[in-house]
Amino acid sequence: MNRVRVGLGSCGVAAGGRQVARAVEAAIREQKLAVDQGETGCLGMCYREVLVELESEAMGRCLYGGVTAEVVPRLLAAHFRERAVIDELLVARGDDWIDDFVPGQLRIALRNCGRVDPRSIDEYLDRGGYQALRRALAELEPAQVIDAIEASGLRGRGGGGFSTGRKWRLARAAPGGGKVIICNADEGDPGAFMDRNLIEGDPFSVLEGMTIAAYAIGASRGIIYVRDEYPLAATRLAGALAQARDRGLLGDAIAGTAFSLQVDIKRGAGAFVCGEETAMIAALEGRRGMPRLRPPFPVEAGLHGLPTVINNVETFANVPWILTHGADAFHAHGVGRSRGTKVFSLAGDVRRTGMVEVPMGTTIADIVDRIGGGSASGRAIKAVQIGGPAGGCLPASVFADTLVDYESLVDTGAIMGSGGLVVMDETTCMVDVARYFLAFCADESCGKCTFCRIGTRRMLDIMDRLCAGKGRAADLIALETLAGQVKGNSLCGLGKSAPNPVLSTLRWFRGEYEAHLHGRCPAGRCRTLIRFAIDPALCEGCTLCFDQCAIEAIRLHPRNIPLTIDDQVCIRCAGCFQTCPYQAIAVS
Repeated sequence: MNRVRVGLGSCGVAAGGRQVARAVEAAIREQKLAVDQGETGCLGMCYREVLVELESEAMGRCLYGGVTAEVVPRLLAAHFRERAVIDELLVARGDDWIDDFVPGQLRIALRNCGRVDPRSIDEYLDRGGYQALRRALAELEPAQVIDAIEASGLRGRGGGGFSTGRKWRLARAAPGGGKVIICNADEGDPGAFMDRNLIEGDPFSVLEGMTIAAYAIGASRGIIYVRDEYPLAATRLAGALAQARDRGLLGDAIAGTAFSLQVDIKRGAGAFVCGEETAMIAALEGRRGMPRLRPPFPVEAGLHGLPTVINNVETFANVPWILTHGADAFHAHGVGRSRGTKVFSLAGDVRRTGMVEVPMGTTIADIVDRIGGGSASGRAIKAVQIGGPAGGCLPASVFADTLVDYESLVDTGAIMGSGGLVVMDETTCMVDVARYFLAFCADESCGKCTFCRIGTRRMLDIMDRLCAGKGRAADLIALETLAGQVKGNSLCGLGKSAPNPVLSTLRWFRGEYEAHLHGRCPAGRCRTLIRFAIDPALCEGCTLCFDQCAIEAIRLHPRNIPLTIDDQVCIRCAGCFQTCPYQAIAVS
């Protein structure tokens, strides 16, 4: 069959995917091609969007990247009429890839992303979709489903890492009817987009996994809690729900059995703390999203007091694969108590940004250098921030020896979190990075705990002071003391992990903190601690910097050489630094 698929996940849309799709439609009509047009979610190669896949019997499958609306007519004519390949845009032909991004991964949760039209249940069924649910309903008792998930070693991929099978078993054993299954799609970490891309690219696998979980625990009601900032994901989910109901795979008497499940979508208002289970439950009950003391745990008394299981998007996406391929196949990947794979959003200063899925136990070096392609700027990579805003910052010196698994990351002072991985080069100030993530957590605190509400603010006051060059000798001790108090006394995971960026940077980059105490920012990023000066040996007197400076901090002299910068007037906007074509502006 002749067909064209345009990548229309959020990254593809942002890169111009809608215009490309319209151009494809026009080119098919104008060239009178017998071609089926569709769309996919994100394949994970965000750095190559817009991605367009062309397929025909004569040419096989060709995947092109960096496609614009202007090149579409040429692309379609080459593939379907001339039987030729456009090499400069080619990403893959058949199973041959031009780089190690996709071949360097093991895709289980992401198995269908970029491969199927997320609007079509038929395409999902063609790739084995809903076979796992049908088998569970026809051949397995709920306890046997739980046994398989527990034997696989699947742990919650939302950050906590609790055994999925054990959670389901506790909910199954909880007394009372009316049990509830909830999908946590309230992804709010800066630099993280795993759940969004998974839903946009393969909503049916998430829904199927959720339905299997409901059967296992005895739930008849399901809720997908998706953040309001994800409109495309919510639209794809709504379409998947409707099609599953139409095919008898959701709703009453699923697949002709006695099992029924009603699933609704609820839109979250964007509070980061609502990613915590009890805060999410409070929001769903119409109350302010604030955590509560546990026990009782949600599996005992959750939504409206009913036994409730909450798993995140990635966790549910793994479930159908496990039942189809077997618990042993999933358990075969990984290390120690961390089995299977983990999806990461790879962002920051790295050549190949996007979604990656690797076996647990892969090193950070493999992810950043082999799959990510190393530094995009050409400068040395300094660190990664892993685990979201409450994760940790690790130096490049430990990349080769640090395994991506729950226990190893905790030993370094970081956490797995939901899977954000931000790469930073040598121009990054680690004190400023820690201040940024601490500010995020302080702003997102619900305010219920004194230690989280006030402790994070007092820590942030110190970080602001350090970045402004007004730090005091006792500040580093005060930071560590406050961090221990906030971690040890906060009610929920937000407060308990909010100090992690500060503690990890104090551990691995303490020299930068000490430099800030002496009024220096080694990376040259903290504005009040840097000075701009014009190097007379490099200055050509072109006056471009003078023309750019709006506050007249740059002084002209006879014959314009050398120009000078008045440090008392300069506001450190870096405009001169960015404008100078001769690299004559020095930063100290």
